[in-house]
Amino acid sequence: MMQESKIIVENSGALNVPDCPVIPFIEGDGIGPDIWAATVRVLDASIEQAYTGTKKISWLEVFAGEKGFEKSGSWLPDETLNKIREHVAAIKGPLTTPVGKGFRSLNVTIRQKLDLYACVRPIRYIEGVPSPMKHPEKINMVVFRENTEDVYAGIEWAKGTREAERLIAFLESEMKIAISQDSGIGIKPISETASKRLVASAIRHAIDHGLGSVTLMHKGNIMKFTEGAFKEWGYETAEELFGDQTVTEAALWVKYDGVCPEGKVVIKDRIADMMFQQVLLRPEEYQVIATPNLNGDYISDALAAQAGGLGLAPGANIGDRCAVFEATHGTAPKYAGQDKVNPGSLILSGAMMLDFIGWQKAAEKIRKAVQKTICDRVVTYDLARQLEGARKVKCSEFATALIERL
Repeated sequence: MMQESKIIVENSGALNVPDCPVIPFIEGDGIGPDIWAATVRVLDASIEQAYTGTKKISWLEVFAGEKGFEKSGSWLPDETLNKIREHVAAIKGPLTTPVGKGFRSLNVTIRQKLDLYACVRPIRYIEGVPSPMKHPEKINMVVFRENTEDVYAGIEWAKGTREAERLIAFLESEMKIAISQDSGIGIKPISETASKRLVASAIRHAIDHGLGSVTLMHKGNIMKFTEGAFKEWGYETAEELFGDQTVTEAALWVKYDGVCPEGKVVIKDRIADMMFQQVLLRPEEYQVIATPNLNGDYISDALAAQAGGLGLAPGANIGDRCAVFEATHGTAPKYAGQDKVNPGSLILSGAMMLDFIGWQKAAEKIRKAVQKTICDRVVTYDLARQLEGARKVKCSEFATALIERL
């Protein structure tokens, strides 16, 4: 029997992963139990097939959301956060955020408390999935979304509150800015530190995976000192940390006649509204997108829709000391307990987790099995209603079909 032990983060930042790592999981609310039950079967089977009994995961349940409240009286117990920090990698289903209970979002709170500053969302078309695009096969991008600040910092006050009135009064008296008295008001922080570390992780990903470009997506033409600064700090990061491995789009044309030198990554930027057009009209020109929090939320969901929807969209929240992999959709409470919904998002997020810990062989088996299962038209209801001749299966049956194709 293999000895269970923890993943260790070395001083260099590299992971020391044992053959039987303990990995925490949060089952999730609503459909969470259904999709987690399917996901854990697929993960375990892929590891067994890839490594024939020499590796396995020891799963440790931790609690948040409704289950956390039932067991401890807290929607997000400190013990859960501590366990994730301690064990480095974790996976979670979707969580309900309690209305008026002190959390703006449990998901956002987890990211901020654990300093998981990079939301990483790979969006790649899976053959056979219905798509509104004429050429969805051109969509193959990774979005790096800054996770800890921007409007998601939650610094805002409702109309008519003492805090809103005081801030409006300060802006009027000290900054000579007129703001309607019946305004809700919020603050949008974007810092050099958070921007540079996010862009650095995006560029590092492009270099490590042989990808051609990193695009800084921003609205700096309007928000010059927040999103405009994000763009400038992004270019600075490329020059300071990766100067011999990157080239700016401007220099590409001035020095190289538009032809990228071998081994270099092109750093470019696009204004946010233009970027939404570009990923529709010229998706093949973009490989990695690095962007502040709100833009990243929008563009990653828009890209997922182009590639077939959130049901098959994986995601991860990654920091320097730990990472949480998650389903990118909500809890869908009306389908809870029905063994009905598509578990693909969480399963593919699990594959990302296997990549993260260095078990790429098992991860690739999962991705190929998903592709083959969908090409065989064995799908859950969300895809079956769009695919002629599809065989509609339950959530658990979809997992079984994947395992059969590993």
